[in-house]
Amino acid sequence: MQFVPHSELSKGTLLVSTPNMENGIFFRSVILLCEHSRNGSFGLVINKDLDFELPEEILSMGQLQNPCVGLRAGGPVQTNQMMLLHSSQNMPSQTLEICDGVHLGGDLPFLQEAVKDKKGPEILLCFGYTGWGGGQLEREFLDGNWFLFPGNAKVIFKMPLEKMWQELLREMGGKYAAMSMIPEDLSLN
Repeated sequence: MQFVPHSELSKGTLLVSTPNMENGIFFRSVILLCEHSRNGSFGLVINKDLDFELPEEILSMGQLQNPCVGLRAGGPVQTNQMMLLHSSQNMPSQTLEICDGVHLGGDLPFLQEAVKDKKGPEILLCFGYTGWGGGQLEREFLDGNWFLFPGNAKVIFKMPLEKMWQELLREMGGKYAAMSMIPEDLSLN
């Protein structure tokens, strides 16, 4: 099956940075576009891991029994703000469906219960976000800074984050697959 490039900027699209994006968090990043309109856009980086302990009043690591919880650097804007991406459909009034099986939102009691459940939902705690003013993301896309891939729960929650950028390019095939083999450090070439 040949990959047909996704070409629509819309909620639920994955933005895959091109190899020429060398700016910190955007280097080899995959961003889930959570909102896109003519007024602007925002998204969450989903393939940059964070390694730190959350305050006990938010999440007690001793109570963490759900093996499907991950911490992500969501972006460079308001890095002290936490956003929940999850697979639960139990709170439709408190969440926004981003794409099939992926929801944004939820409250602290939901999070605290979900992390105690061994069979709980997939959860990504994203700190910070990425944002664009009206027309800015379109310009970046047209300038060749982003490739687009349709978002889905399998990629967002199941694909190993350290391989996500390369795997998505491989799945796109052709010239994109060739780009996936570019080494991170070009001096090693």
